[in-house]
Amino acid sequence: MADQPPYPGMPRWVKISGIIFGVMIFLVFTLMVTGIGGPHGPGRHLSPADNGSQTTPQGDRP
Repeated sequence: MADQPPYPGMPRWVKISGIIFGVMIFLVFTLMVTGIGGPHGPGRHLSPADNGSQTTPQGDRP
């Protein structure tokens, strides 16, 4: 029986996926540290004057 060649290592798709994942994590970390992404949370899209009460929009009233 002939000797098999040595194991070639990790497949290329695993290496590329790992690199892409690492770059994504680095970008998210950078955005969080620098504050470029802005504040996050449930109140991010509310206006500062919003007091939490819900009203019916003008177009929906009879």
